[in-house]
Amino acid sequence: MFGNLSRQDWILFIGFSAVVLLAPILFQPIGAAYPAILQKFCIFGLFAIGFNILFGLTGYLSFGHAAFLGVGSYAAVWSFKLFTMNVIPAMILSVLFAGIFALVIGFVSLRRSGIYFSILTLAFAQMSYNMAYSVLTPLTNGETGLQLSLKDPRMIDAMFITPGAGLPRSNLFGMEVSGGGMPGFYFTAVMLIIGFYVSMRIFRSPFGLMLRAIKSNQNRMRYTGFNTRPYLMAAFVISGIYAGLAGSLMASVDPLAGAERMQWTASGEVVLMTILGGVGTLIGPVIGAAVIKYFENIFSAFNESALNSIFSFVPETVREPLVKLLSLFVGEGWSLTLGLVFIGPIARMTRTAALEVLSADHVRTARAKGLSERAVVLRHVLRNALIPVVTLIGLQAGYLLGGAVVTETIYSWPGVGRLAVGAILASDFPLAQGAILVLALAFLVINLIVDMLYAVLDPRVEKHG
Repeated sequence: MFGNLSRQDWILFIGFSAVVLLAPILFQPIGAAYPAILQKFCIFGLFAIGFNILFGLTGYLSFGHAAFLGVGSYAAVWSFKLFTMNVIPAMILSVLFAGIFALVIGFVSLRRSGIYFSILTLAFAQMSYNMAYSVLTPLTNGETGLQLSLKDPRMIDAMFITPGAGLPRSNLFGMEVSGGGMPGFYFTAVMLIIGFYVSMRIFRSPFGLMLRAIKSNQNRMRYTGFNTRPYLMAAFVISGIYAGLAGSLMASVDPLAGAERMQWTASGEVVLMTILGGVGTLIGPVIGAAVIKYFENIFSAFNESALNSIFSFVPETVREPLVKLLSLFVGEGWSLTLGLVFIGPIARMTRTAALEVLSADHVRTARAKGLSERAVVLRHVLRNALIPVVTLIGLQAGYLLGGAVVTETIYSWPGVGRLAVGAILASDFPLAQGAILVLALAFLVINLIVDMLYAVLDPRVEKHG
């Protein structure tokens, strides 16, 4: 399964390891040399490396990898609560549970390919997220998140260590990992280097070559009698294990786990990281993760006064509307900037669907009739390719309405969601019912718009007067 490395590969690995270990010095000029941001670089870099094994080698685009990230986090925190604050058992449990969960989801999702596989993984991830918030509250502690407490048994630690006055910190045989110090960074950096090495061996192995062949032409391999499913399943599980390991590192440096780590936004982020850095490359996903997390940190620190200072050379008549516009995407509105990450997955989904439609019979027929390529693409390819995209956007609009209750309450933003929560807390049931009714009507309107777009896009839907 693992291939031999060439001299160039060893040079790349040594150079990569040197850059990662020297990051506190190399990133000093750009203000990214403190442990918290460096830990994010390493953790999300590892997450993106694992995602790239599936997406980069097989071409299967998953929108549900955040589910494995969340499972890894929850497993690690439960290890800290039940057994020991040592990170090794936590990582083992996280990898085990994430691998089993990936095996279950992959068994169902890999029965389909293309856009249908992507939608299935997205559905499983959202189902996991909603279950973590509701049904599995005894295990996940719901929206509060799973946290450590002084009453936790920690059976292994209790046999060898006398409990202190406060909450213990995660450690690696005595070396503190949590707490935001440099030891935590170097621990995550070593795990990133190990993950990169394993990924490199997979890329250079016959197994990796087989995955590339599946990406190139899976149908031709099937016609020759080759069973591609075990290879796809192995790639999916390995990718899920990487995500679970990243989740355990998140919990190791900050011992808590919340359902938000399983949300579709985290899945969209890792897709963008991989695309930005370069799909199918070894080092690209790590670079993409570092760029995304760095600019996320930069944008969240901006405010209107900082923008006015930056654009002080611009005439006031131009500067004021420019600052007003940009302030929507930075500072308190940084989440809007992060929302742009989903343009990448939607664009990728449109491209994937268009490539599938290009080989359809009706497209070949249109070309045979002499239609121009522009007419073929606009009338036949693009219309059909937008059907799954419209479905996804409609679903995400529904999640947006449901998530408004959480986001507006957390960030103290005015809106219907925050109004509903306030009405429930104040026992103002008529107002709560009215707010929920407005959200329900908005959801119905969105679904109606999606159905009307189906009538425009899908030629199989007949329109009657």
